[in-house]
Amino acid sequence: MVNGVPPVATINSQQAQGTSIPVNVERQQQHDRQSNASTGASAAGVRAITARLISLYFRAPAKAFFRNRVDYLAFARAVNPHFQANGNWSWHVSTPGILSHAIGIYGWGFIPNQLIPPLLANTVVGTVAYTSYLQFLGTVHAPSSDSSKRVFPPPPIGSTFVAGFAAGSIQSVVAAPIDALQVRFQTKDMVEGRYKNMWQYGYRKLRELGVRRIFAGWGLSLARDSLGFGAFFATFEYVKAQSFYAFVTRYYGGLDIQSSDVAYRQGAIQEDRITTIRPHYALEPSFLMLAGFSASAAQQVIQYPISMVQNIYGTRLESIDRLLKESRLRSHTVRHYGHAYRQTFRKCSLQAHRVGGWRRLLYQGFVKSTLKQVPSTSAGLVVFELVRRRYANEAEAVRIEKDGYDILLT
Repeated sequence: MVNGVPPVATINSQQAQGTSIPVNVERQQQHDRQSNASTGASAAGVRAITARLISLYFRAPAKAFFRNRVDYLAFARAVNPHFQANGNWSWHVSTPGILSHAIGIYGWGFIPNQLIPPLLANTVVGTVAYTSYLQFLGTVHAPSSDSSKRVFPPPPIGSTFVAGFAAGSIQSVVAAPIDALQVRFQTKDMVEGRYKNMWQYGYRKLRELGVRRIFAGWGLSLARDSLGFGAFFATFEYVKAQSFYAFVTRYYGGLDIQSSDVAYRQGAIQEDRITTIRPHYALEPSFLMLAGFSASAAQQVIQYPISMVQNIYGTRLESIDRLLKESRLRSHTVRHYGHAYRQTFRKCSLQAHRVGGWRRLLYQGFVKSTLKQVPSTSAGLVVFELVRRRYANEAEAVRIEKDGYDILLT
């Protein structure tokens, strides 16, 4: 005590800092733990949602092999000076190159104004076709109506053809306005500013055409879609299911399964005196890809020649539109349509005579078109199936009894 004043306790800066360090460190560690937990939860949620979306997209594998009905790059390709029909491949003529050139001209508004409408049209048409197919298949084949992971026994080829035929017929009705817009689309109308975007083009053109002219040539579309999708689904389901099961039982059933080591390496194991076959995880996706290619080829055999006739018929639509616009009588509509079909047949006959027959006319360029038929999403489907089956949970495996064997599929 100095002069009656009690001494004041002084704490230097080092002591002050020493007393505060543990508190700050503890708070920082708690904050880091909370941040890491939030980050981990967010990452897990994103992974779960992404996996669910991918699984939902590829849950119906047949859709990955559908061909786009509308060429969504038609306008972007038309305004690209680097693109030539028979030119050599380069970055400028690839899909990213074509899109980047179009965006450079019209800005980012090109995507919602010119690109989204045809993509949306393809999505709607494909969804209608596959949904209708599932509904009709459940009607003609009762086991297919159950929402099970696998249908066994698989539907016979006759049932899948009938369901595909009906689905294609419905799709032809839904796609009639889209076909009418596509066959009458002219790039110069968009470049010259007659239409600001695809939305405006579709709205104005459909109002101008009316119901009668929208369905001009619908008979050809009905034949193409109904027969084409009947062949597509019948081939796809047969190769994917019947052919796969037959191959598995014949190949693995002929193996020597007396030795557990050999059986394990070959994929067959003995359980409860019943031979259980566990095929290689890459076998079924391989059959899936084979089914898609086979179905696309079978569909092209039917649709390609009809499309050639449709292209010739489409050259007469301009004159038909002009005549029907001047006439409001239903009898005149039927007469013009009938006359257009007859003129199309005569023109096809003349061209077939020039090129050396109907087969050369209708199937000219068939091989190249068929190879381009399968979209790139089919490769993504196979990769997804390979990864899913490689790391699949054994508890989710499905056991199928066929020809005295149990086939274990993940």
